[in-house]
Amino acid sequence: MPLVGTVVNAVAIVVGSLLGLVFRNISENMKTTVLQGIGLAVIVLGIGMGLKSEQFLVVIISIAVGSALGEFLDIEDKLNRLGIWLERRVGAKEKGNVAKGFVTATLVYVVGAMAIVGALDSGLRQDHAVLYTKSLLDGISAIIFTSALGIGVAFSAVPVLLYQGIIALFATQIHTLVPKEVMDQIIVEMTATGGILIIAIGLNIIKAVTIRVANMLPSLLLTVIFVLVLHITK
Repeated sequence: MPLVGTVVNAVAIVVGSLLGLVFRNISENMKTTVLQGIGLAVIVLGIGMGLKSEQFLVVIISIAVGSALGEFLDIEDKLNRLGIWLERRVGAKEKGNVAKGFVTATLVYVVGAMAIVGALDSGLRQDHAVLYTKSLLDGISAIIFTSALGIGVAFSAVPVLLYQGIIALFATQIHTLVPKEVMDQIIVEMTATGGILIIAIGLNIIKAVTIRVANMLPSLLLTVIFVLVLHITK
């Protein structure tokens, strides 16, 4: 079953979020400090991912073109509107909290090497070890995120389920479409591109700057396209 790891990951996020509601009464200073700590850790994670690139020009072009495309499509605004719709559905008392929690957690859980590599392993080899590890990490971070940002974090389980699930299902047939060496290069460059987005998420979490990270998401798809084009034109 290629979707087992993805389902476990989504469930871990929901369970972590529910546990996080228990800790919502802790002091604002503690929430702020913990969230800042997570933000700094996320930045370091992103730097490590970004440095893995072997063709950094591909990453730069993907980020530039992908950001322009994302701004044109206004992905960030659409995600925020979805979060606001969720607020109305769950009757949130504090306007904006559900949207912020949903968008922030979705980006953190979706944009990363473990999501891609783990889903590919699930589809290619029926090996869910990476996604099980990611589930543990996501579940723990969901507790912290929910305590600081609210129940919106729980809804991030849905895009995680869809995103990783699609990759896992696609991976069951990918060996017939893409050579292994090309797939390895795609993973490396997607990891680097995702790392830059992760850094931006971390900067947003610590409120050092406001970056519309969701509008950069097309960069990940463009990285795949550019690596494939380079391979074809060799």
